[in-house]
Amino acid sequence: MKERSDNKNTALISENSIGWWKAILESINDGVLVIDHNGYVKMINPEYTRITGVTPDIIGKPLVKYRPGAQLTKTLKDCQCRVGVYRKTKDREYVVDMAPIIINEQIVGAVSVCKSLTEVHKLSLELQKQNEKVRQLKKQMNALYKVKYTFDDIIGKDGGLKDVVYVAKRVSDSNFPILIIGESGTGKELFAQAIHHESHRGNKPFIPVNCASIPPSLLESELFGYGDGAFTNAKKGGKIGLFEMADQGTLFLDEIGDMSYDLQAKLLRVLQESKIRRVGETEERNIDVRIIAATHRDLQQLVNKNHFRGDLFYRLNVISLKIAPLRERREDIPELVHSLLRSSLTPSARDGSMYTIDEQTLEFIRSYDWPGNVRELRNVIDYATCMAEGTEIKIHHLPDVMMKLEMNRLDSTLKPNGQTLKDITEEAESKHIQEILGKFGNDMEGRKKTANSLGVSLATLYNKMKKYRII
Repeated sequence: MKERSDNKNTALISENSIGWWKAILESINDGVLVIDHNGYVKMINPEYTRITGVTPDIIGKPLVKYRPGAQLTKTLKDCQCRVGVYRKTKDREYVVDMAPIIINEQIVGAVSVCKSLTEVHKLSLELQKQNEKVRQLKKQMNALYKVKYTFDDIIGKDGGLKDVVYVAKRVSDSNFPILIIGESGTGKELFAQAIHHESHRGNKPFIPVNCASIPPSLLESELFGYGDGAFTNAKKGGKIGLFEMADQGTLFLDEIGDMSYDLQAKLLRVLQESKIRRVGETEERNIDVRIIAATHRDLQQLVNKNHFRGDLFYRLNVISLKIAPLRERREDIPELVHSLLRSSLTPSARDGSMYTIDEQTLEFIRSYDWPGNVRELRNVIDYATCMAEGTEIKIHHLPDVMMKLEMNRLDSTLKPNGQTLKDITEEAESKHIQEILGKFGNDMEGRKKTANSLGVSLATLYNKMKKYRII
């Protein structure tokens, strides 16, 4: 009884096993046909019937008898895999992959897996579509992270910026951090791009980030990235940070003086260890990034006030470049003006001629203080080209606000000790009244004589004494 029970269980297991594999075969979305070592069809699945039109009647019969052109028997003989074999039967077209079935180093059969040409075509189109997306993304990434400016684009390299350009060129190919100091609008990123372009990293990414424009709570994850589920609303799978994106290239940290104190410590560690850790992860990743930082603020003063880490300041300040404001290099202004006129986006005269500027206007522009530096100059030139009737820029084409600021500045410059004519007159009047009072006395009788001497009434004298606070 026990032997009969064991045989029954074995048969049940075998039957279940066949049913299991049959269910798997029927659930596959590709057509499958299997032959044994004699070339007899052992099984096909419904998808094979749908694609080729061959029905299950073929099972148990020689494949070559019903499919004279079948190549699966060749695979059975030469034990070679065949991939992407085109087949056409009547109005059906499909592509077949074939492989031998080997057990214990013996060929026991062969399997054919097919997919309709329509599906292959769809997959091919989808693959092309995805490849095109990847190509476009790569193109956008390359354009986004490729520098536009070189040292040749710096106007003033032979004038007011000659010395700083010389130093910048000398240090370009090093891996040391660089700190660029300059007022807003002086061209700090232009220098950073030129340095990157000149370095051995020139064909690698240049990633700029403005530390002042990103909230402190987000800046850490932007710089270092984050892991899967690092915080609420984090992207599934995490996100790569700017440090990793800049690997082997340059990371430009603009307005570094606005970075939070806590994040400064993490940046210092990156500079020292050349490793980063994504937010929410414990794994450290090696990076090779050159840091160029920039600021318009006095970092040394911030260090003294404990608003900026001294150790980070000294680590960044290995090489320091100070860009002079435009008012301190007025000799560069004419060349800058002519360059901006050549590159103006505003159409010039209808005959296609270039914009020019008269000498009076150019001299006025040279004398202006330019608190916004080159950025302000660019905006003024763009405005003037819009206002010009022809192709010559004249002084009345400049913005009114600029004219008013300059007139106020000139008016202040012409005042002795910063005084107006009214100030001078009142000062002289007060002094003269005090001298007369000193002569006649500051009692009632003396004030009457003073008023009489000045040719004014006593009431007027009292008003002026009150005005000038004469006791």
